[in-house]
Amino acid sequence: MKEYQLGEFEEIVMLTVGVLYDEAYGVALKNEIEERGQRSVSIGALQSTLRRLEKKGFLDSRLGEPDKERGGKPKRFFRITAYGKKALTHSKEIRSELWDSIPKIALDLKIR
Repeated sequence: MKEYQLGEFEEIVMLTVGVLYDEAYGVALKNEIEERGQRSVSIGALQSTLRRLEKKGFLDSRLGEPDKERGGKPKRFFRITAYGKKALTHSKEIRSELWDSIPKIALDLKIR
Protein backbone atom coordinates (compact mmCIF):
# COMPACT_ATOMS: atom_id res chain seq x y z
CA MET A 1 0.00 0.00 0.00
CA LYS A 2 3.02 2.28 -0.26
CA GLU A 3 1.49 3.73 -3.39
CA TYR A 4 -1.23 5.37 -1.26
CA GLN A 5 1.00 6.79 1.48
CA LEU A 6 0.62 10.45 2.30
CA GLY A 7 2.88 12.71 4.30
CA GLU A 8 1.33 14.67 7.17
CA PHE A 9 1.09 17.95 5.22
CA GLU A 10 -0.12 16.13 2.09
CA GLU A 11 -2.93 14.58 4.11
CA ILE A 12 -3.93 17.97 5.56
CA VAL A 13 -3.96 19.51 2.08
CA MET A 14 -6.02 16.63 0.66
CA LEU A 15 -8.54 16.84 3.51
CA THR A 16 -8.82 20.60 3.09
CA VAL A 17 -9.41 20.19 -0.65
CA GLY A 18 -12.28 17.89 0.32
CA VAL A 19 -13.64 20.36 2.88
CA LEU A 20 -13.64 23.24 0.37
CA TYR A 21 -14.87 21.02 -2.49
CA ASP A 22 -15.69 23.36 -5.43
CA GLU A 23 -13.88 26.31 -3.83
CA ALA A 24 -10.50 24.61 -3.32
CA TYR A 25 -7.88 26.98 -4.77
CA GLY A 26 -4.52 28.20 -3.44
CA VAL A 27 -5.43 31.13 -1.19
CA ALA A 28 -8.64 29.52 0.09
CA LEU A 29 -6.70 26.34 0.96
CA LYS A 30 -3.98 28.35 2.72
CA ASN A 31 -6.52 30.32 4.77
CA GLU A 32 -8.52 27.21 5.72
CA ILE A 33 -5.42 25.26 6.81
CA GLU A 34 -4.15 28.22 8.84
CA GLU A 35 -7.51 28.79 10.51
CA ARG A 36 -8.23 25.15 11.34
CA GLY A 37 -4.67 24.08 12.08
CA GLN A 38 -3.57 27.29 13.77
CA ARG A 39 -0.35 27.11 11.83
CA SER A 40 1.35 29.26 9.27
CA VAL A 41 1.50 27.92 5.70
CA SER A 42 3.71 29.35 2.98
CA ILE A 43 2.03 29.61 -0.40
CA GLY A 44 5.18 28.12 -1.99
CA ALA A 45 5.04 24.99 0.18
CA LEU A 46 1.31 24.67 -0.52
CA GLN A 47 1.73 25.07 -4.30
CA SER A 48 4.54 22.53 -4.38
CA THR A 49 2.43 20.04 -2.38
CA LEU A 50 -0.55 20.57 -4.69
CA ARG A 51 1.61 19.93 -7.77
CA ARG A 52 3.12 16.80 -6.16
CA LEU A 53 -0.34 15.43 -5.24
CA GLU A 54 -1.57 16.14 -8.75
CA LYS A 55 1.47 14.37 -10.22
CA LYS A 56 0.75 11.34 -8.00
CA GLY A 57 -2.82 11.30 -9.34
CA PHE A 58 -4.42 12.11 -5.98
CA LEU A 59 -5.75 15.50 -7.15
CA ASP A 60 -6.75 17.02 -10.45
CA SER A 61 -7.29 20.66 -11.29
CA ARG A 62 -9.03 23.00 -13.65
CA LEU A 63 -8.68 26.69 -14.40
CA GLY A 64 -11.58 28.97 -13.47
CA GLU A 65 -12.64 32.08 -15.33
CA PRO A 66 -10.18 35.00 -15.49
CA ASP A 67 -10.75 37.35 -12.56
CA LYS A 68 -10.46 41.16 -12.84
CA GLU A 69 -9.46 41.37 -9.17
CA ARG A 70 -6.51 39.09 -9.94
CA GLY A 71 -5.42 41.10 -13.00
CA GLY A 72 -7.16 38.73 -15.40
CA LYS A 73 -5.44 35.67 -13.96
CA PRO A 74 -7.72 32.64 -13.44
CA LYS A 75 -7.76 30.61 -10.22
CA ARG A 76 -6.74 26.95 -10.35
CA PHE A 77 -9.31 24.77 -8.55
CA PHE A 78 -8.45 21.33 -7.17
CA ARG A 79 -10.49 18.19 -6.60
CA ILE A 80 -9.79 14.80 -5.05
CA THR A 81 -9.60 11.95 -7.57
CA ALA A 82 -10.79 8.37 -6.96
CA TYR A 83 -7.13 7.43 -6.44
CA GLY A 84 -6.81 10.27 -3.91
CA LYS A 85 -9.88 9.00 -2.07
CA LYS A 86 -8.14 5.61 -1.74
CA ALA A 87 -5.04 7.33 -0.32
CA LEU A 88 -7.13 9.25 2.24
CA THR A 89 -9.08 6.14 3.21
CA HIS A 90 -5.83 4.18 3.61
CA SER A 91 -4.40 6.93 5.83
CA LYS A 92 -7.57 7.06 7.96
CA GLU A 93 -7.59 3.28 8.42
CA ILE A 94 -3.96 3.23 9.58
CA ARG A 95 -4.59 6.02 12.07
CA SER A 96 -7.77 4.41 13.39
CA GLU A 97 -6.06 1.05 13.79
CA LEU A 98 -3.21 2.67 15.73
CA TRP A 99 -5.60 4.64 17.97
CA ASP A 100 -7.62 1.52 18.65
CA SER A 101 -4.46 -0.42 19.56
CA ILE A 102 -3.26 1.99 22.26
CA PRO A 103 -3.95 0.51 25.72
CA LYS A 104 -6.21 2.85 27.71
CA ILE A 105 -3.62 3.14 30.47
CA ALA A 106 -1.08 4.55 28.01
CA LEU A 107 -3.22 7.69 27.59
CA ASP A 108 -4.48 7.93 31.18
CA LEU A 109 -2.48 11.08 31.79
CA LYS A 110 -3.30 14.45 33.29
CA ILE A 111 -1.83 17.85 32.43
CA ARG A 112 -0.40 19.53 35.52
